[in-house]
Amino acid sequence: MTDAMSDFRWRSIALPALLPTALFSIGEGAILPVIPALATDLGATLAVAGFIAAMLTLGELFGDIPSGWIVSRIGERTAMLYATLVAIAGLVTSVLAPHPLVLAVGILLLGLATAVFALARHAFMTSFVPISHRARALSTLGGTFRFGLLVGPFIAALVLNLTGDTGAPLWIGVVCCVATGIVLLTLPDPESTFGVTAASRARAASEPLREGEKLVRDEAVGLFATLVAYRSVLLRLGTGSSIVAALRASRQVILPLWGVSIGLDEAHTATIIGIAGGIDFALFYTGGQIMDRFGRLFTAVPSLIGLGVGHIGLAFTHDLASREVWFVVVAVFLSLSNGIGAGVLMTLGADLAPPGRPAPFLGAWRFCNDAGGAAAPLLIAGLTAAFSLPIAAAAIGGLAFVGVGALLRYLPRYSPHR
Repeated sequence: MTDAMSDFRWRSIALPALLPTALFSIGEGAILPVIPALATDLGATLAVAGFIAAMLTLGELFGDIPSGWIVSRIGERTAMLYATLVAIAGLVTSVLAPHPLVLAVGILLLGLATAVFALARHAFMTSFVPISHRARALSTLGGTFRFGLLVGPFIAALVLNLTGDTGAPLWIGVVCCVATGIVLLTLPDPESTFGVTAASRARAASEPLREGEKLVRDEAVGLFATLVAYRSVLLRLGTGSSIVAALRASRQVILPLWGVSIGLDEAHTATIIGIAGGIDFALFYTGGQIMDRFGRLFTAVPSLIGLGVGHIGLAFTHDLASREVWFVVVAVFLSLSNGIGAGVLMTLGADLAPPGRPAPFLGAWRFCNDAGGAAAPLLIAGLTAAFSLPIAAAAIGGLAFVGVGALLRYLPRYSPHR
């Protein structure tokens, strides 16, 4: 891509590239605060409710297995369309669930869809954004997801106050998925809008394969073969990044569980999480600027330290008389810590991915991260069942500092575009 295109034609692709992501994430953000409440309404214990909430990240982990192959096979826009259909199926299943296990299946389907949807957009950004703007672009993509996690809970709180129906936010998710599909079908495909770039021509010159041949080759590289091929870098950087993902996933599960545990109703919990999401969203571009200017280390490590401290702090507030106030304070602090690291995992994946065919590697990278993201909620559920929710929070917080050590050991200290 030429210097004259250093803004990577952002204005021409911003709407078709980011609007579907925003709509999809609003639907997901609307249901996240109410998953534990939905489970307890069906008779689940607090530990089982945590397990059901973990189905979202577990579904993302399973979805990472075929996601690189799917995107390489049918293209990113078509993959996103199919993902919205699977998400609708999962949401409708959750609405009609007569038993906690059926609810778990519905949430698992939503996680599968989220994995394919996110990988498709990640692959597009990796292929078409120049490295000098990569962190800001991927932080913007991360910020778009955070926008959904900001707006979704507020919409859910409003609907809950109007209807009093805990399952009503699931219909918000259905509406958002339908809107996502309409946008994908009506707006131009950003890849075709972008046209042939200098970067893609350079890749074609160094690797003279027709597009169809490239897709066939990508199909042949399955997730587990890719994991083996890149095992060295995935073991080193993947360890720290998977712990970052674990703390992020824990935050999304433990805050709604904490609201149930201290007796807050669903609407208040959703409102608090929405307010915290505003802090998270406000910082996404700042994190990208720091990464592009100083390197990835300068957001990854502070973000992970903050997430660890927030979880440990939460563990000491459960039985205080002012626990509701502390819940708000810690939720905001966790969002502040998470927001400064917006886009860092996607940026690291894009840095490491082969430029000619990023989807298979990104599928493996996301699989490693989502393995951490899936493990954390399951660990919370297990520790809550065996001990208590505060002990689970403290254990997850302590894990953060293991990740900090891995990042300090292996993450580069320089800005990659220099």
